[in-house]
Amino acid sequence: IIDYSVWDHIEVSDDEDDTHPNIDTPSLFRWRHQARVERMEEFQKKGEELNKGLSDCRRKLADAQKKLKELSLSTTDDAKAELSKIQTEEKKLKKEERDWEKKIDDYNREEKKMPWNVDTLSKDGFSKSIVNVKPEREETEEEKEQKHKTFVEKYEKQIKHFGMLRRWDDSQKYLSDNPHLVCEETANYLVIMCIDLEVEEKHALMEQVAHQTIVMQFILELAKSLKVDPRGCFRQFFAKIKTADQQYQDAFNDELESFKERVRGRAKIRIEKAMKEYEEEERQKRLGPGGVDPVEVYESLPPEMQKCFDEKDIQMLQDVISKMDPTEAKIHMKRCIDSGLWVPNAKTDEGEEKEEEATYEEVKQEQEESKKE
Repeated sequence: IIDYSVWDHIEVSDDEDDTHPNIDTPSLFRWRHQARVERMEEFQKKGEELNKGLSDCRRKLADAQKKLKELSLSTTDDAKAELSKIQTEEKKLKKEERDWEKKIDDYNREEKKMPWNVDTLSKDGFSKSIVNVKPEREETEEEKEQKHKTFVEKYEKQIKHFGMLRRWDDSQKYLSDNPHLVCEETANYLVIMCIDLEVEEKHALMEQVAHQTIVMQFILELAKSLKVDPRGCFRQFFAKIKTADQQYQDAFNDELESFKERVRGRAKIRIEKAMKEYEEEERQKRLGPGGVDPVEVYESLPPEMQKCFDEKDIQMLQDVISKMDPTEAKIHMKRCIDSGLWVPNAKTDEGEEKEEEATYEEVKQEQEESKKE
């Protein structure tokens, strides 16, 4: 369903026709357009200043935290005094950081409410700005795998705790206390955790962790769109989702449902693969001395021979063999021996061909001895 309500707030001054006939209409439109462009530029400048203020604050905070770490290793009186001073400064900077983030949130809300106009309507909605920065060396698959392994070994307990949280406020507070969790490694681990839970048929737990997985994915996507570190924008996500309009909430829920379906699909594939591996292991265990599966051999036997093995009746098997074509009988008996269905009392070891003859002849001989008796 398309929401046409957005069209109710379009500001268009360039095509108005309610001006007085004595007024120079083209000039009036140019003046209005220029005023609107100046307002837009001023608003954009305000946003740039807010982002610069937040960046500077975070830089100062990082420097303060670095000094704290260095001073904490020293035991001198001067160092202790300086440590107390820096701790106060850090507390002040954290408050400033929250204030800057609040201002940016207010700015974003104000920007969303701004009416559209001919300049914004004509922009390419799918374009993006390219910032000329020095590209970082892309990690190899081996490096990514090692990075993920190291991170999980260190923070697995914390990631699992985050995966079990339910309330927005609890999630935000936990990430505030553990900002290192806001990263791709956490998201990747949560995905694997979801699949594991689904395989174990813990469906309710899987859905809970899936919710937290999408929370982390949305934060990472927001960071990409803002071109900032994810640790610096997760509060913006929670502020947005807690006051979200229906469209944003629907987008979150749709992504969550889609993700859960993908998890179920992956879990199903993993279960099927495990079953195939188990069946193959069991098959290998069943193999007879000739490397043949007794189940496969049994299923390939004529029904009358199957009945002999079902009832473990040697006399019945002898009768069936005597009525069969000798060549066909030899083939079946050889496969029965190779699979372990029939264990003969071999009287010769002069080669495989001789053994086949002995096998068939053994059954015939037992049959003849039975008749004499």
